[in-house]
Amino acid sequence: MAITEADLRGNSSMYLVNPGQGWGDHYFESRLAPGDDPDVAVTGALPHHSAWRVLLIGKQPGELIQSNMITSLNPESEVQDTSWIHSGLTAWDWWSGSIGPDGKPAFTTATMKYYVDFATKSGFPYMLVDAGWSDRYDITKMNGSVDIPELVRYAAGKNVKIWIWMTYRAADAQMDEAFPVFAKWGVAGLKIDFVERDDQRGIEFYYRAAKKAAENHLMLDFHGATKPWGISRTYPNVLGYEAVLGMEQSRAGARDNPGHRVTIPFTRMLAGPMDYTPGGFDNVTEADFIPRAPHPMVMGTRAAQLAMYVAYDAPFQMVSDTPKAYQDQPAFEFIEHAPTSWDETRVLGGLPGEFITMARRRGNEWFLGSMTNWSQRKIEVPLNFLGPGKYTAEIYADAPDAGQYPKSVSITKKTVDSGTTLPADLAPGGGYAVRFVPIK
Repeated sequence: MAITEADLRGNSSMYLVNPGQGWGDHYFESRLAPGDDPDVAVTGALPHHSAWRVLLIGKQPGELIQSNMITSLNPESEVQDTSWIHSGLTAWDWWSGSIGPDGKPAFTTATMKYYVDFATKSGFPYMLVDAGWSDRYDITKMNGSVDIPELVRYAAGKNVKIWIWMTYRAADAQMDEAFPVFAKWGVAGLKIDFVERDDQRGIEFYYRAAKKAAENHLMLDFHGATKPWGISRTYPNVLGYEAVLGMEQSRAGARDNPGHRVTIPFTRMLAGPMDYTPGGFDNVTEADFIPRAPHPMVMGTRAAQLAMYVAYDAPFQMVSDTPKAYQDQPAFEFIEHAPTSWDETRVLGGLPGEFITMARRRGNEWFLGSMTNWSQRKIEVPLNFLGPGKYTAEIYADAPDAGQYPKSVSITKKTVDSGTTLPADLAPGGGYAVRFVPIK
């Protein structure tokens, strides 16, 4: 069972606490995030539309991942024309350190064009410019480091659209003025960071930002945010939420590790899209890991990073490493083909903190992703989720030496059907990723 909430408009977010004082004296109490007045959580006129507090219940943990209850408890879309809203993969400068083509950090228009070129070559629809482009006090003005309108023009000629970063405080103060400016520049979406509040005023900010963004045909990705509650049904231009200890933590410490990564699909991801930001290709063992930035390392195998593009729900999905990290790397092809929105999801097995095996369908293709914690694991994956006919299975697996050399990936192709069972041998911190293409 999981406990969460839905449809928070006009309300405050709920927390659970255990006020018990001794052994055997354990129970939950719900608390609402207080506002500026610590004695008041929610104010409003009667009749008041309360939030849904939700119990998700299933026979197996994976059944909770497959549920669409949270979005279904939210009102239908208030955005009439959604033709401009598209999910997709994005190149991103921040995680790797804004590394330019010479291998050195440089937050410049030229470096951002380098990332746009990478997105074009890889078939990604987006490139995200992170922190550092705007005036400190006025997000309608640039600070001279990156010319956003020029970058938008450059990217448009290469069939790529630009997203830009800003803080919650700036967006909260200036959205009425700034969002139309961004639309005039031709920006496609906004990453709004450091929201860091989910009291009644904080929750209302999400709705206000979503509405104003939709009026200007801007998509949104919230970072430093509270967990989702299904607002993407009402405002489908909200594509992403962080609200998770993501891969950026590998720049600073070891909290982002294989055990954590196979826990969050069963916990945080139940609430909705999860912008974990996968794609790290400097894969190392636990013993060899050193937190650093730029050029971050990630613990676990490269095949596990590939599997995240199936296991983690993120309509606006990062490809986090520097373009050079993917150059001449055959495993990168799996990421290039990975969808970011799905027609069907099947959780084939898993336990929180242990492992996850998931299959997702987009159109007539299926994708499979499996990850394990630090325990080496052998699994058998029945393919009875496939439709009729034969498929080519493009398999990206941990190579036999991946436990020692985590960058090692075995890439094979095999003809399969719904009666096939695939054996998978996952290294410690390892993974297994498969693309199934129908044979015509």
